[in-house]
Formats: sequence, C-alpha cells, structure tokens
Amino acid sequence: MGIFGKNHNKTGYWTQHAHLFKGDIYECSVCHNPAKKPYKNCPKCNARMKRSKYDPQWIDELEMLDAIFCD
Repeated sequence: MGIFGKNHNKTGYWTQHAHLFKGDIYECSVCHNPAKKPYKNCPKCNARMKRSKYDPQWIDELEMLDAIFCD
C-alpha cells in the first residue's frame, strides 16, 4: 500500500448540493462523503479536489412545495 495509502493519487471534485431551507452540502465524487465546506482534500479518502459542480436541489424542493400549496 505504500507510505501514502491507496488513495494518494486520487483526484475528484466536490458536488455542491444547494437546499432551500438548510445549508449547502458538499459531496466527494470519490467516496461520496458529505462535508459542510469544500476542503482541498477529502477528509475521509484524502482525494485531492480539482473542481466543483453545482447541484441546485432547492429547485426540486421549491417545486414540491408549489405542488403541495398549488394556487
């Protein structure tokens, strides 16, 4: 396994999950670990992060609320 572990060469990206009524969650693309902020390296798998993606889940949440309270 070596001195750095098996994930020392891994690179990934953060997926930012934006929500309507709670804070954003960042998900590692390698191990799918959730984090509260985008670190340079994932705290769980130690993968180096190169970029991030945006996933606007708040739109789906708003659409669901609109369906419940339809006018």
